[in-house]
Amino acid sequence: MRTIVLSLLRICADFLSQIILRGRRSKILEREKSKNLSEPEIAELGAEAFQAYAKSNLPALLQDGQELTPENYPKRRDEVYGKVLAGGTLTGEGRPGDDEAKMKMHLTALSESAEALQKGEVFGGADEILLPYLDSIYKESIDSKEHSIWTEVTKYWENDFMSDMEALNVMKPDVITRVTEYVPQIVDFVEKIIQKGFAYESEGSVYFDIAAFEKAGNSYARLRPDSKNDQALIADGEGSLSKGLGGKRGAGDFALWKRSKPGEPSWPSPWGEGRPGWHIECSVMASDVFGSRMDLHSGGTDLAFPHNDNELAQSEAYYCEHGQPHTWVNYFLHMGHLSISGSKMSKSLKNFQTIQDALKTGYTPRGMRVVFLMGKWNDGVEISPDMRLQADGWETSVNNFFTTVKSLIAEASGKEPMEKLSLEDIATLDVALEKAELELRTALTDSFDTPRAMRAIYELVKEANIYINTHKALADARELEKVARWVTKIVGIFGLDANASPPYDGLGWAPSASDKITNPAEAIKPYSSVYQRVVSSIKDLAIQSPTLDTLLAADVDSEFTSVVSTGASDIESISLPYLRAVSRIRDELRRLAPSSPAKKAILALCDEIRDTDLTNLGVYLDDRPDGQSSLIKFVPREELLAQREEKAAKEREKAAQKEEVRRAREKAEEEKRERAKVSPYEMFKGDERFSEWDGEGLPTKNKEGGEVPKSLGKKLMKEWKAQKKLWEEYGGKRE
Repeated sequence: MRTIVLSLLRICADFLSQIILRGRRSKILEREKSKNLSEPEIAELGAEAFQAYAKSNLPALLQDGQELTPENYPKRRDEVYGKVLAGGTLTGEGRPGDDEAKMKMHLTALSESAEALQKGEVFGGADEILLPYLDSIYKESIDSKEHSIWTEVTKYWENDFMSDMEALNVMKPDVITRVTEYVPQIVDFVEKIIQKGFAYESEGSVYFDIAAFEKAGNSYARLRPDSKNDQALIADGEGSLSKGLGGKRGAGDFALWKRSKPGEPSWPSPWGEGRPGWHIECSVMASDVFGSRMDLHSGGTDLAFPHNDNELAQSEAYYCEHGQPHTWVNYFLHMGHLSISGSKMSKSLKNFQTIQDALKTGYTPRGMRVVFLMGKWNDGVEISPDMRLQADGWETSVNNFFTTVKSLIAEASGKEPMEKLSLEDIATLDVALEKAELELRTALTDSFDTPRAMRAIYELVKEANIYINTHKALADARELEKVARWVTKIVGIFGLDANASPPYDGLGWAPSASDKITNPAEAIKPYSSVYQRVVSSIKDLAIQSPTLDTLLAADVDSEFTSVVSTGASDIESISLPYLRAVSRIRDELRRLAPSSPAKKAILALCDEIRDTDLTNLGVYLDDRPDGQSSLIKFVPREELLAQREEKAAKEREKAAQKEEVRRAREKAEEEKRERAKVSPYEMFKGDERFSEWDGEGLPTKNKEGGEVPKSLGKKLMKEWKAQKKLWEEYGGKRE
């Protein structure tokens, strides 16, 4: 069996109806704007379009016979479609689906247009309702031979698509085909199918004859046999612009060539002016590249029937010989959809987010690919906060693992040769790596089960981290490097590293071309400056330590020169001599600080080195316990600065809360001091509720001359005792 390793992108007529409408409507709108209509005329045009859009898409808004206007629209909308807007169904039963999504789409269009019309913004503000209205009036005035009306649209979206794919690190196709460049071949292809008796002409269109195809021993609708008689899918497969084309012999017969109606692009053919059907261009263009058979054919799950089934039928009708069935495609891969809140993400439903929008609002290209890999290709992916959180966790785990392993390797390279660990220790990671390799191979050979493959990577990283935390200073960097290089290879194959290229034999995320150092002497200056500043600060502290003296006497410049001479061109490699020297000096300072008279100054310098000097360079020192040296970790500078700002913000918030507590305490103390100035013997004397008091100043008679009730007397006594205690606490004495 022949295997073709070739990617093919077909810019074809899958969305021909939308392309025809968009191109035609853009041209009509351009003409309408050039008419220089008066403001009243433009307002009238907007009102007519508003009414027409509601009548066509949301007729329930007009059922009471009243005119719908932008002013009364919100009230009518809420009355009729309130349940849908609240997240329910129109009937109030079941779960919302695509029907409700379409209603919301149309309601949004009317809502936005209503606001725009009230502001007088018809052109630009209400195009969503204006375009279909103008199209219904002027579509037949478009010259069907002026193909640029439509090719400009397709070129725009082709370029937009290519930009998105490049942003997501998707490999470029080997071949790009466009249906407008294949019309003569399509006509020839259709003619041959007619000659074989599997198609017929009717009223200027050509239809595939399913009955004749099956009678000859061929099988139709092999991919979705249960959908063979689904008239809704069949109609959808013919496209919205095919309504009114008649003459089919069988209800399921589909168009190979369509007679063009006014306002639609057209090309000459033996059957008159027309255009290709939806499915035929796929067969013709793929056949031109692959020939009479291909191994793999992919597409969305909703394209299995009728699109892919029709592709198969017309192609196999073309290639079959002497009554023998022909296999055009060996395997189909039908992809699941991206969905939001249970509905397929769709431009027609307007419940979508573009790739560029997603990349501007928190997603990274790598993060987006991780999300897609978390879902099975044929099941689809539900875009949700939980899925995003899961993907972010996976990426963070791999990022941190790469950073840690590179740090351990860098640390090991500056030490004496490591003592060999026991075979049992090494076997721990070897077994984990072998298990991950087997699990990943099993996952990918089981229908490309990428979620399972991603779990295998995650579990291996988890095992490696446990190994690091368990063995601490005795962790074998060489064994960890083996694991990290395997993970690097797999994430490269999965397209998660845009800067990497086969055979993906690096370690961690590859640097971009712009990160490569062409002038090491210039690039190293910020790092050598930090080193010199640290050395100078230590000399000012006048610390006595033989170990520190040895570290300060090291020839770091020579070590840097030696690294550069090896051809190293990345900043991590060439800066390591200076960073390692600074880290070792800081480790020694931290050891000396507890017993040094300059403890406070030493610790302040250590914090400044970590939190300011190195953070500004995109370097993080991971202070480890149990006397282990700090690990040098290269982390994006922006990330470290954000962490530093977050830490500072928390400290400011903590200080502000502390200050607020202090002020509240001082305020309470001041209020208490003011209360303490009142003598308990005088506190009730000015109270108008009472007319007589005893020797202690407690009321005995109310203002009417009656006795103070016992319950009130008890309450007053309690207040009197509290005030007496407070008064005496602040030095009050009875004279």
